[in-house]
Amino acid sequence: MNKLTNAKRAAVVAALVEGNSIRSTVRMTGVAKNTVVKLLADLGAACAKFHDETVRNVNAKRVQCDEIWSFVYAKAKNVPAEKRGEFGVGDVWTWTAIEAQSKLIVSWLVGARDAGAAYDFMTDVASRLRNRVQLTTDGHKPYLAAVEDAFGADIDYAVLQKIYGSDPEGEKRYSPATCIGMQCEIVHGDPDPKHISTSYVERQNLSMRMSMRRFTRLTNAFSKKVENHAAAIALYFVYYNFGRVHQTLRVTPAMEAGLADYVWTIDEIVQLIEQE
Repeated sequence: MNKLTNAKRAAVVAALVEGNSIRSTVRMTGVAKNTVVKLLADLGAACAKFHDETVRNVNAKRVQCDEIWSFVYAKAKNVPAEKRGEFGVGDVWTWTAIEAQSKLIVSWLVGARDAGAAYDFMTDVASRLRNRVQLTTDGHKPYLAAVEDAFGADIDYAVLQKIYGSDPEGEKRYSPATCIGMQCEIVHGDPDPKHISTSYVERQNLSMRMSMRRFTRLTNAFSKKVENHAAAIALYFVYYNFGRVHQTLRVTPAMEAGLADYVWTIDEIVQLIEQE
């Protein structure tokens, strides 16, 4: 069996992390579609393992969490009757936690938008932090019990809920209605009101939609299998944390957080496959 050279694999990965689709990556690199998909799946698994082992004992101060919607296989309204209720078919949510100062993605989880996923996600976030932090989430109710279970009393936690005005166009309008205010609620501890915010994690949602073709709205570039969806997300977050210089920080988030001392190259990320 022919094996891709490291240079060819790096070219494929470089195209994927810059937001290109599988088919455009095939056209750009000349690598067969099935080979690109297999490389993505293998590297995604390696990246998930690397993140799990490396992003630990993080010295954080302020963490923001949010969930971003996507879909796999088909939109929920188009899912065949025999597949309804099956995870990975229809709506799929990606939960993310970002550290506000270093911009490090501390944790992510691909799952449903329910209490079980919230518990697994917040438990993982808590396990990666070295110290007490200030946490801000939106008003999604499953966070309340999940944060309490994961952190107990060792957290300064606030909820920031945006209030939107009524939209006369209703569902005809694609973009969200106008935000007319925000409601802040301190849930536990003593969070600093100046830093009760979800701005960074919401900006990260935009970065995800721009950097992963699978998240682009109103196209046919959605994931067909949830495993490939999760692999693309794992690759993106390792590249974001370790391989992409943040424009504001002038270093990578991993460097700012003390988890790396240089900017990783695409070649080094590809080499994670060999460590599997």
